[in-house]
Amino acid sequence: MIAAMDVAGNPSSVHAEGRAAKALVERARGEIAAAFGADGADVIFTSGATEAAALAMAGRNLAGAGVEHDAVRAWIGEELPVDAQGRVAVSDPSHSVVQMANSETGILQSLPEGLAVTDATQAFGKLPVAFNWSGAQMALISAHKLGGPKGIGALVVRRGTELDAQIRGGGQEMGRRSGTENVIGIAGFGAAARAAARDLADGVWSRVEELRNILEKALAADAHQTIFVGKDGPRLPNTACFATPGWKGETQVMQMDLAGFAISAGSACSSGKVRASAVLTAMGYDEATAAGAIRVSLGPETTETDVLRFAEAWLDKQKKHRARAA
Repeated sequence: MIAAMDVAGNPSSVHAEGRAAKALVERARGEIAAAFGADGADVIFTSGATEAAALAMAGRNLAGAGVEHDAVRAWIGEELPVDAQGRVAVSDPSHSVVQMANSETGILQSLPEGLAVTDATQAFGKLPVAFNWSGAQMALISAHKLGGPKGIGALVVRRGTELDAQIRGGGQEMGRRSGTENVIGIAGFGAAARAAARDLADGVWSRVEELRNILEKALAADAHQTIFVGKDGPRLPNTACFATPGWKGETQVMQMDLAGFAISAGSACSSGKVRASAVLTAMGYDEATAAGAIRVSLGPETTETDVLRFAEAWLDKQKKHRARAA
């Protein structure tokens, strides 16, 4: 990204400076396609997965489930059922959107053949993903979920899929998304995709999964009322979602923040307030349980010491909560 800052040209210009900028964009496009298993597909750069969702779904009246991200759920026309394990039932794949992995619980979905759209934002970079084998016509991805910069994402489109541009103008991005490309962000996205592919090959996320399991085992040993969501099924390697009925997730976030840990609770909206997890509600959990859920995310730099320190701090807060509630 630092090197891209020195490239002053507009990628749409035909002079030498413009061609240099265009080369950076196209190099990153190829890196992302290769890492995502999307050779032969179109990678259309957007400002993030939220814009990619709008580009993919606007005017299509697609069906989707209540476990989808807000950026996807905003465009859903028909609600799909979800079971207690977070699995989505799809009746018409060609008119449906289904996520690869849930952002709150980490639960993985089985994608039906011929799916209109899949949200691959959470899965890309953490799991071996091949768009060409996914069966989906379009996929949403975002750079910052795999270590790249914020404010850049992409819609990956199978060749031949019709798409109506939502941002019109100069016809950039194959006429699908006008506006001068964010060359610096795109360069960072490409580099992050390349690094993510290398990490997967090196087994980095398998080690993260081992740490996640150590964390949950340490917590479960002394948190008998706590529910570990999705624990018995396939999940993202880095995500632990657990709920303690009666102990608000927002309170846990603040207490753990003071202890030096950054975690999430429920669904954070633009006001900064936290509401009960819509994902857990869609899965059938009651309000008290959904409101007591938190998500702990681990990464390649997380250590076993970090995990055990977190468990010790959280269990201490939980013990004090039980004492107050008694």
